[in-house]
Amino acid sequence: MDSEHDTGAAAARGLALAPKLFEAILRFDTCTIANAIECFGVRLRNEGFTRPGLSPVTGPEQRILGYAATFRVRSSAPPLIGGRFRERTDWWSEVERLPLPRIAVFENLNGDGGKGACIGEVHGALLKAFGCCGVITDGVVRDVPGLRKLGLPVFAKSVGVSHSFMHIVNFGAPVEIFGLSVRQGDLLYADCHGALAIPIDIAEELPEAAARIRRNDKIIVDVCRSADFSPDKLLQAIREHDQCK
Repeated sequence: MDSEHDTGAAAARGLALAPKLFEAILRFDTCTIANAIECFGVRLRNEGFTRPGLSPVTGPEQRILGYAATFRVRSSAPPLIGGRFRERTDWWSEVERLPLPRIAVFENLNGDGGKGACIGEVHGALLKAFGCCGVITDGVVRDVPGLRKLGLPVFAKSVGVSHSFMHIVNFGAPVEIFGLSVRQGDLLYADCHGALAIPIDIAEELPEAAARIRRNDKIIVDVCRSADFSPDKLLQAIREHDQCK
């Protein structure tokens, strides 16, 4: 294992969340969960999420929530050491140390989207066998119909034809995907809007905060759409139904 590997933020601290909490969070989209996180003031509002560019290539309605298994890959040239993705088994035990479910996170080191796909049907089957519920990458993917058949949601920069020289440079190290810094074991949530890192310490409080935000937002939207709309009624609704109260 490389010396730069992180043991996994969630796994190391014993903070794997209950399945019911996962279900509760998944009832809300990433936008609402992002707003809920803001209510706790645990980080700046311009941190903790991907910038534009990440696309749900296997389907716009898919959502994934899990603990990050991080990989750094390159496809523009043959590997200096090691071999192709399927020839390396040294990451298997590392991934199995993480709580379930897991999300495979691939940072493309080519800097241009890569000349080859970092994920295809075979790679996807391997990852799913090791408990990955989805993939997030700033690189290229292929075999989209095959990935759909696997039931493996994939969020990527683009799609392509060949895997070229795709190989793992290292695994378990911190990565960056469209401006989002991810450590091994971080809790990630992705949908059609992008990917979001969820602070473990407030995760249990997020569904209630998200539900409150949804209720307050609906009141304001209903005022805007009502037949007897007026600026005064809108102002009153905004004042009485702050997102975080």
